[in-house]
Amino acid sequence: MSDLILHHYATSPFSEKARLMLGYKGLAWQSVNIPRIMPKPDVVALTGGYRRTPILQVGADIYCDTALICDVLEHRQPRPALYHEHHKGVARVLAQWADTTLFWAAMAYNLSPKGAAALFAGQPPEAAQAFAADRGAMRGGMTSLRPGDATAAYRSYLRRLSTMVEEQPFLLGDAPCVADFAAYHPLWFSRVVNPSMAGILDATPHVIEWLDRMAAIGHGKPTKMTSTEAIAIAAAAEPAPLTDDMFQDEHGIALGSRVTVAAEAFGPEPTEGILRAATRTRYTLERTDERAGRLHVHFPRIGYVLREVRA
Repeated sequence: MSDLILHHYATSPFSEKARLMLGYKGLAWQSVNIPRIMPKPDVVALTGGYRRTPILQVGADIYCDTALICDVLEHRQPRPALYHEHHKGVARVLAQWADTTLFWAAMAYNLSPKGAAALFAGQPPEAAQAFAADRGAMRGGMTSLRPGDATAAYRSYLRRLSTMVEEQPFLLGDAPCVADFAAYHPLWFSRVVNPSMAGILDATPHVIEWLDRMAAIGHGKPTKMTSTEAIAIAAAAEPAPLTDDMFQDEHGIALGSRVTVAAEAFGPEPTEGILRAATRTRYTLERTDERAGRLHVHFPRIGYVLREVRA
């Protein structure tokens, strides 16, 4: 049985990014289906507050955010690579743009009044209302694009992506990299989850061909697992030893301090714990849950805010 456990749900775009990366790496993994909206008691038991989707569990180590999950999978299975030697920096920057600017334009288009009506067609009105309330709580003070502005921006971004795949199969060359997986998932939502909105892709046939190449990668080798089983695995495990480069101090907060980590914007629910590592790229918090036991919860530094908890 694989020790990689992905907590996700079928229509989550960032989950599709993770599923496709697992497929690209040819990895076996355990699939735990989680709720689309709160409450998510089994997720929070593992993360301590963070509730964005997906999360990756390896024993008693919990990895939050697909940007960090990319790094974990790359370390686990270096080939085929997500970060190619000759354009690592460009790929990371492009992926960050895709996960933020492109994603929010695409989702504002996909969930416009027309898109939302199609997505929730046949479901009781309460389903759409609950989803809207849940995502509204996660947005906090974020400014949402209006449908017209989102549509215009999405069209422009699709044209830019099209120029990148007119003469090569993937965004930065002959093989997919982290940027391809980041750019794929918002477009996948338009095409697969809410196909009534997929017409926007028709003006960029090179993008459609690229989407076909990405979809052909598949999801690897998933096996179903329950969240109860996943929590039991965490409770029976100990967090993996931390590396020697545990501390790069940018905040004046010492290791061993009680802290919170929260996303800068979307999904700002904080996780509280003891700061055990602050490397160049990630934070690690230790926390204990009555069901899941002692855990290390890991976050990327970029996009997250570290704060000391003062008595």
